[in-house]
Amino acid sequence: MRAEDIVARQLDAYNAKDIDGFMSCWAENAEIFAHPDIRLAQGHADIRYRHVLRFQEPDLFAHLVSRIVMGNRIIDTELVTRNFPEGVGQVDVIGIYEIADGLIARAWFLMGEPRLAPAHP
Repeated sequence: MRAEDIVARQLDAYNAKDIDGFMSCWAENAEIFAHPDIRLAQGHADIRYRHVLRFQEPDLFAHLVSRIVMGNRIIDTELVTRNFPEGVGQVDVIGIYEIADGLIARAWFLMGEPRLAPAHP
């Protein structure tokens, strides 16, 4: 499977809130960072815990804006809808994925500022 196929599969599982499908894309000892070097999660248990909580958000959805493939590194730009404590909103996200042995070994995320949806009257 191509590196971009692994990243596409994990994005599809993320949007479906399919934790098992999502986790099947990650190496057992994978690491997730807030770019450049703040480790947010290490290993399947940490990654699973982090995403089980995230998948509880009813409006969670990541819209792929663009994807760049550079060998075993994939760079996605996404517009993510989230349920923030202040309400539903969107945030721009850049995800950089490093693929090794057919799985995501490391990922770095850059997050923009959340933008809340306008309140309905």
